Amino acid sequence: MANRLTGGTDDRAQFASGFLAGTGTAVVAMSAALPAALPGEGLVPVPAYSGTLRLPGTVFLMVKRGFDIAVSLLALGAFGLALPLLALVIKLDSPGTVFFSQERVGINRRRSRSPYDGLDRRKVLQPGRPFKVIKLRTMGVHAEAGGPQWATKNDVRITRVGRFLRKTRLDEVPQFLNVLRGEMSLVGPRPERLVFVRQLEKEIPFYRDRLLMLPGITGLAQVINGYDDGIESVRRKIELDRQYIHSAGFVAEFKILLATVSVVLKGEGAR
Repeated sequence: MANRLTGGTDDRAQFASGFLAGTGTAVVAMSAALPAALPGEGLVPVPAYSGTLRLPGTVFLMVKRGFDIAVSLLALGAFGLALPLLALVIKLDSPGTVFFSQERVGINRRRSRSPYDGLDRRKVLQPGRPFKVIKLRTMGVHAEAGGPQWATKNDVRITRVGRFLRKTRLDEVPQFLNVLRGEMSLVGPRPERLVFVRQLEKEIPFYRDRLLMLPGITGLAQVINGYDDGIESVRRKIELDRQYIHSAGFVAEFKILLATVSVVLKGEGAR
C-alpha cells in the first residue's frame, strides 16, 4: 500500500515522489492528472492516518543533532553581520520591536522506548513541550488584536519590510537559536500554537503524531505544501509530516534541505 497525498500541484507531487523514492516509500497522488503510482524499491507502507509509525533510530537522531548545531552556529555567525542593518530597516518601517517571540508546541518526549516499536497511543495524551519561537517581526504591533489567525495571501497585517523578510525567509533565521537550545531542528514538522493544536486535533485524526519529533525550521510539508490557509491544507501537511517521521533518514534530510534552498531562492510560497 502507498501513502496518499491529497491535492497539491504536479511539481509538488513530483518532489514528494523523488523524496520518497530515495527513502523507500511511495506516494499515490489523488488526482487524475498525476501518475497512479510513483517509483520506489522496498516500499515501506504507511496507510494514511494509521495508528502506527516507525520512529527514527538513535544513531540518526544523534547525527542529526550534531549537524543541526554545526549549521546553526554558522548561520547565526553570518546572520550577526546583517542584524544591525535588518534591525534598522524594521524599526524605520514600523513601530515595535525588532524580534518577535511566540509560544509554540514542541516535541512530546513520551513515546515508545524503541523507535521501532511503533506509536503507543496511550503515551501521547498531552500536547508537546511549549517553547518560545523567535523570529524577526514582520507584522504590525496590533496584528492579532482580533485574536489568533493564520496568515493569508496579501495579508494586510504584514509590513513592507516584513514582506521582503518573509519572501527571503530572513524572518526565520533567529530560529537557529531555538535549534541550538534543542527546542527545534533544521528539518521537522513546523511548530504550531497551542490554540491551533487544540482546534486541529479535534478535526484531524492523529494530528499529535507530528509532535513525536522536534519541530523544524523547514520540512517536507513546508517545501511541498507551503503556508497553511485552512483546514484542508493542514490535513495535507499532517499526511506529509507523518510520512517524514516514518521515512526520516539522511537522504531525506538532504533532499528536504536542497528543496528548501530552491524555495528560498525562487521566493515561493511567501506571504
